[in-house]
Amino acid sequence: MKIKKLPVLILTPVLFCACASTKKIQTISQPKINVPVSTKLNDTTVNKVIPGIAHTKTDSFLVNLLSQYPQYFDSVVKNKTNWNVQIIYTQINRDKNNVPSFTDYFFNVDSAKYFYPASTVKLPIALLALQRLNELNKTGITRSTSMITDAAYSGQTATYNDPQTADGRPTIESYIKRIFLVSDNEAFNRLYEFLGQQYINEQLHAKGYEDAQILHRLEISLSEDENRHTNPVNFLDSNNNVLYSQPLVYNSDIYDERHDSLGDAYYSNGQLINTPMNFSKKNRVSLEDLHQILRSVIFPGEVPEKQRFNLTKTDYDFVYQYMSQFPSETIHPSYDSLPDAYVKFLLYGAQKEPLPKNIRIFNKPGDAYGQMIDIAYITDFDKNIEFFLSAAINCNTDVVLNDDKYEYDTIGLPFMKNLGRVIYNYELKRKKTFQPDLSSFKINYDK
Repeated sequence: MKIKKLPVLILTPVLFCACASTKKIQTISQPKINVPVSTKLNDTTVNKVIPGIAHTKTDSFLVNLLSQYPQYFDSVVKNKTNWNVQIIYTQINRDKNNVPSFTDYFFNVDSAKYFYPASTVKLPIALLALQRLNELNKTGITRSTSMITDAAYSGQTATYNDPQTADGRPTIESYIKRIFLVSDNEAFNRLYEFLGQQYINEQLHAKGYEDAQILHRLEISLSEDENRHTNPVNFLDSNNNVLYSQPLVYNSDIYDERHDSLGDAYYSNGQLINTPMNFSKKNRVSLEDLHQILRSVIFPGEVPEKQRFNLTKTDYDFVYQYMSQFPSETIHPSYDSLPDAYVKFLLYGAQKEPLPKNIRIFNKPGDAYGQMIDIAYITDFDKNIEFFLSAAINCNTDVVLNDDKYEYDTIGLPFMKNLGRVIYNYELKRKKTFQPDLSSFKINYDK
């Protein structure tokens, strides 16, 4: 088979920054982005939706803005379909009472166009885990209660202790910390097992994310049947008495049939298979849904009640802290060797130098199978800047999956860094009637 190649993006090279906990990141130079003055991009411009194929949303505002930086985005604009680039930028304007309103801008956003969501699925799972604890309403069970995971079916493994906690106890709190700080796959798997496949999908669909399907654990290869079975779980008090016991659970629900695929070919057991890889039984969440899930967490009072997760103020504060905390600000486990930008793709790419403390990013990134995604709420407390920015891009120029030839370092991370900086600098110059009060997002971190 003749393997076709996608057009090559011309971007500043950086080194691969994955969502796993084994990344290598090297120092790179950080060019300053100067946004040219343009009367086309002022706040009074009428935003025009450019016609495209069915389901695709593209606004002239983002096309005009990206087109001013051909050195970064020329290939993106011209080959947006091949690169499967999708961008959502949300402007936030406050009124005199600090109540926010939102204006969304889209570039090539198509909820029917599949991309593999990778570790971004950890965001709704972390939120649902906290919600489920509140629903259980069992005396003595909190996110810091010991959670013992047993094994009772093919492919399952047990967890009786956790070397990454100070006292060795596995807890939902520890798993969520690791999800946001270093995008830990095992932590996701344990929460997936606690929640169960049926609960996860029922809850997402009930909140309006009807096309979402979370169908499997991460990093481990299990059958569809094995992923439908989730482990027994027990919560224990300090004397090892069982506070709540959850048996082995099987999900018998049948989900809508899908026909999702990626690439032109893929490797399986060392053999090249000359057909697109079937993703119809893999996780699926659209960029719009991920963007809205994050908005519902950052501004729960500004979304319909049915979209909100059932969280307490303490839950929200906990999520805000570990979504925005740098690894080096964490006491236990110690991540002092990791750079601040370890899981901050937008705005920073693979930057190794320390990040400014006044800019905080509340986000969840992901990358796998050549797909790179980041979903972020970005704030600058010194400049009174806030905005949402979500983006996805395909980093697989040979269109072959599982060949370990993904261009995360030369395509994905430079794109994310440059996109974040262009939007940030636009926000820096954007006039606002009322400055936001961002004090509710200022956090005392672990250190």
